[in-house]
Amino acid sequence: MKAEVRSWPKPAVPPFPIASPPRMPHQRCMSSLAFLLAAIAEIAGCFSFWAWLRMDRSPLWLIPGIASLCLFAWALTLVDSSHAGRAYAAYGGVYIVSAIAWLWLVEGARPDRWDLLGGAICLSGAALILWGPRPA
Repeated sequence: MKAEVRSWPKPAVPPFPIASPPRMPHQRCMSSLAFLLAAIAEIAGCFSFWAWLRMDRSPLWLIPGIASLCLFAWALTLVDSSHAGRAYAAYGGVYIVSAIAWLWLVEGARPDRWDLLGGAICLSGAALILWGPRPA
């Protein structure tokens, strides 16, 4: 008795054969918001450890710090990226700019032109990593 071989239909040719389809504006906005949430949560969580270990604050600072780090990890899963590593790499640029903002807004140290230039370069790299055209 011969086994029946099932043939699956071939997938349709994508409308963008050379590069992946462009991201919709709302997808970029949601990824940007997810990155911002992740950055705030990560910096706040790490700062709780800094405060405990370097500023002699109570170990109770670690409770909201750990919760904040969990929020950070969850927020990165909201980024519109097909690969975790790409989302993490792009997040690196956002983190650097957020850390410079933290330096200024929370710690009161005004960033110099090299901080700002470095942050702009990193943010440009993050955008390229996340939203650059890719083969389909």
